[in-house]
Amino acid sequence: MFWHPSEPDIDVASAISQGSRDYQEDAVIADFPVGAEFGMVVLADGMGGHAAGDVASKTVVTEVFRHLKFRSDSIPYQGTNIPALLGEAATAANLATMRHIAKHPDAAGMGATLVSTVFVDNRLYWMSIGDSPLFHFRNGKLSQLNEDHSLSPQIDFLVEAGMMDAETGRNHPNRNCLTSVIMGEDIAKKDCPAEPFEIKQGDIFIVASDGLQYLQDTQIEKILHKNRKERCTEIARALLTSVEALKDPDQDNVTISVVKINRLVSVRKQTAPAPQLSNFQHAPALQPKAANEGGAGQIAATTGYARKSSGSRFARASNGQ
Repeated sequence: MFWHPSEPDIDVASAISQGSRDYQEDAVIADFPVGAEFGMVVLADGMGGHAAGDVASKTVVTEVFRHLKFRSDSIPYQGTNIPALLGEAATAANLATMRHIAKHPDAAGMGATLVSTVFVDNRLYWMSIGDSPLFHFRNGKLSQLNEDHSLSPQIDFLVEAGMMDAETGRNHPNRNCLTSVIMGEDIAKKDCPAEPFEIKQGDIFIVASDGLQYLQDTQIEKILHKNRKERCTEIARALLTSVEALKDPDQDNVTISVVKINRLVSVRKQTAPAPQLSNFQHAPALQPKAANEGGAGQIAATTGYARKSSGSRFARASNGQ
């Protein structure tokens, strides 16, 4: 007789690939402890080259994760305060970036995007700065939930208005220039809705760096539809394999966290405990548990809640910030 583990309530897997770049400047932490009542994904895509891009992304991810993890006992009961917590975490990451640049002047110009997500009960909250996408897949349809803080929306508008042809827009050299980023200065734009997104059973979410968008949205949608019944490790593998199959000589770093809602987990109704310093714990370095067949990418899986029983690409915003 063989024992086969059942699906977790929330299935999670992350994948990362260096692409065609000389350095890995993405960083991600996916934290869904078994038995906990909330989970989170924190992802950053660094800029500033080898001297600083990887430092920037790791600094941002570490600071945001540390800030949220410290409040892990109370987050499930925070409700409307969760967006404020996400804002505080982003501010902490920005200050940490500023301090690093002050101590290391050669790192001036470094920065990172941020997507931090909190999944609790049937609610999803997020803070987004930059162009790293947060995708949602439901009933065969893919949509991007967060704002794109790059010049891409403006270029797409010009294409739709007939002021630029589609091919020129798709390959525009400024398409990926950021209009907001964490770099130790005033943050021009933040996307952090006060109202949460309602999660439903069967939903699939993807937190990614923009390297995933070398695939068209229609391609991503098709891959998710084909693999929607698979575990998240297979979904992440399919996405990464499809990106690598493009063999694009300019392929950016690719980082993906896939979150699949098999069953909704209800938060117990009780008073939130006061945060205790003893409850804080540093996140261990992400250790991939398996490599894909190509060897270039790495995949790590996390089973979720317990079962019930290259240089700067920042463009200043038009307001001068």
